[in-house]
Amino acid sequence: MKVLLIGYGAMNQITERLLLESGHEIAGVVARTNNSAYPAYESIDEAGADVAIDFSNPELLLPLINEDFKTPLVVATTGEKETIVEKLKSRSQSAPVFFSANMSYGVHVLNNLLASALEQLEDFDLELIEAHHNKKVDAPSGTLVKLLDTALEHRSDSHAVYDRSDVYQKRDAKEIGVSAIRGGTIVGDHTALFAGLDEVIEIRHRAQSKEIFANGAIKSAEVLQHKANGFYDYNNLFKGE
Repeated sequence: MKVLLIGYGAMNQITERLLLESGHEIAGVVARTNNSAYPAYESIDEAGADVAIDFSNPELLLPLINEDFKTPLVVATTGEKETIVEKLKSRSQSAPVFFSANMSYGVHVLNNLLASALEQLEDFDLELIEAHHNKKVDAPSGTLVKLLDTALEHRSDSHAVYDRSDVYQKRDAKEIGVSAIRGGTIVGDHTALFAGLDEVIEIRHRAQSKEIFANGAIKSAEVLQHKANGFYDYNNLFKGE
């Protein structure tokens, strides 16, 4: 397939390499600074690609999806999630679009396991923890926000607590703790920790390379290019494949 890359940072450079190794073709790049060897484009359909893969940021992506397009689009940008998802759902009337806060299928399974655990561990305190490299600018990660959304769906009377440093009181039973760690070259580490009376249960996903995210985007793109117009995520993309 011919692929348009939206953004040409570290993640899409990994995606580029894996695409070429798999026999795919790069149709071009949309980026504020195109330091690639490929043609530069300013809109999604302009490249005439079979599918577009986005690993960028809201500042680059949002203007592109403000305009109508027909090229199948895989989106991995996580900042301003609610705005991006709203725009993508609107555009999905004229193109198949796929969005995931984390392109790892394993993280999708983690989220499903969290939902199941929430149904069985109602009396356990829940803490959500993520760790990433020291160059990541947003916190908490888009993936942890997704996990938090899942937790709040099951515990609708609960609330997130991001900082306890100014609070001098015991933990409220309705709290869901949210913690972000930044350091070194940590690729991505997400943990749901359930603490009960004299026992702790952890559900954890650890990314060991950034290639898992690129491979997830490529696999999604390979399937999405054959899908009808609509909004897809890991819950429905592979159904009927």
